[in-house]
Amino acid sequence: MNNMLNKLKYILGISITLSLFACEGYLGEETDLSFIEVPEQTYREVAYVPVQPILTQFSYPSDIIAGFDELIYVVDQATEQVIALDESGRELSRITVQGAKAVAQDRSLDLLVIGTKTDTSNNLVAERSCIYRLDLSQPQGYGLAYAKVTNEIVHPYYFKTSALNSDEQVEFNRISILSDNSFYVTRSGPRNNPNQPGGPDDAVLLFDKDDNFITPIIVNDQGGGNFRDYFKQPFGLSTLAKPPQLSVDERGDFIYSSLDPNGVIKVQYIVRQESVDGTAYTPKTDWSNDTSQASSFINEPYKFSEPVGVEYAGDGSGYIFIVDRAKDSLYQFTSNGLEGVQPPPASGETKFIKTSFGGTGVGPTNFNQPMAVAYKSRILYVADAGNGRVLRFKLTLDIR
Repeated sequence: MNNMLNKLKYILGISITLSLFACEGYLGEETDLSFIEVPEQTYREVAYVPVQPILTQFSYPSDIIAGFDELIYVVDQATEQVIALDESGRELSRITVQGAKAVAQDRSLDLLVIGTKTDTSNNLVAERSCIYRLDLSQPQGYGLAYAKVTNEIVHPYYFKTSALNSDEQVEFNRISILSDNSFYVTRSGPRNNPNQPGGPDDAVLLFDKDDNFITPIIVNDQGGGNFRDYFKQPFGLSTLAKPPQLSVDERGDFIYSSLDPNGVIKVQYIVRQESVDGTAYTPKTDWSNDTSQASSFINEPYKFSEPVGVEYAGDGSGYIFIVDRAKDSLYQFTSNGLEGVQPPPASGETKFIKTSFGGTGVGPTNFNQPMAVAYKSRILYVADAGNGRVLRFKLTLDIR
């Protein structure tokens, strides 16, 4: 109580003194009080800020996902390992998978790992792109320490019985899961005849939940044309079916990125529509380009250079995140293609506020060949491959 009274007396004394000095004619002319800085109400900058510590136990982290089991999985392409982390960033376990470069997890908690398989059939030795299915649930326990390979999808033996020399150049790039545990895969390679068996090498493929190959995706344009060779060097991939388990989006849409050097629009959203006539895939065309709402958009020509990582936020925000390996940058968009986030109330801003960031370097908001991005519990995870680390970020609006 005494401390409170003393504080009140001190404040009252300062107020009286300033009033006396400000009075005209009292002790001379009116004192100039312009030197006193009046604090102004300001709003915290809207931006993604680093979450410490930076995770540096990697050599070349080429992929990262938020799993349906509440864990974070990182692929270290240099060591051919998949690493499990908890949400604090603590490493739980590792497993080696030949040629590992990408990972996904289905809703039954199996991991699907893109790696390589040594093929010795027909008296030849060839390294072929392969998807390994890992069952993490064993009688001894759950996790990478107990994982068993239960299936292998080796290119090209999921749709034909013999391989061409060029099949060794074909690669699976990324996998993304649908709500029923079927999954899409981006694939690229040198042969792109639309009528060749299994579809052109550059394709997005659909597999069912039991790893059976269903079809290469055929895209229908607005004019009614059907394109078996729509995809050019497809790489990054994200469905809408993201954690948490209880609110998984059941739509079959997907977002993919292209590394075609001649591409104009390198990130596209493909809508899957079901009807009595079957399934149709069409490019999304109703992106917003309203300049009264935002200053930049996802569908701008030549927006991206090498957009290797794509992530759709499953928390209801509908955010779309892109990492560009060549520009060393991370981009954030709304579900209708506006770059940025909605400004906070009373901020005075009328347009969405850009939160994209990056630039080449080793600082906490810089990158060197970022390869993948994941999102969980309002935390962004970036596989900063060239710097051998995983960076985490949180939007200032989400900090309480």
